[in-house]
Amino acid sequence: MTMQDPLSDMLTRIRNAHLREKQSVSMPSSKLRESVSSVLKGEGYISSYEVTGFKKPTLSIELKYFEGKPVIEEITRASKPSLRVYSNARSLPKVKSGLGVAIVSTSKGVMTDRAARGLGIGGEILCTVF
Repeated sequence: MTMQDPLSDMLTRIRNAHLREKQSVSMPSSKLRESVSSVLKGEGYISSYEVTGFKKPTLSIELKYFEGKPVIEEITRASKPSLRVYSNARSLPKVKSGLGVAIVSTSKGVMTDRAARGLGIGGEILCTVF
């Protein structure tokens, strides 16, 4: 059975792992999942990630906790396969007045809303993290 929305599956696995206070979570790998993981690591929401395996690559994400609480308080999918959400550079959302991050897929790659705003490009808003 094929997965309809792999990014949504990734976000749900991260939420569920945080609820169970797991140290890491693994899932099938894809380029989009790796790009989102790279942005999450760059913003300090996860400790690390790695891709293992050649034929069927697996993405393992090391989750981050601070004083026993998960660093990621809220992670939600913005654009879905049934309803895509696009935005130009000026109208990119500021998550929790700039305290959170919106992950955007642009023509220059997957990046944060701040980086996209700085480059003056818009794109598809994949998810928001706080």
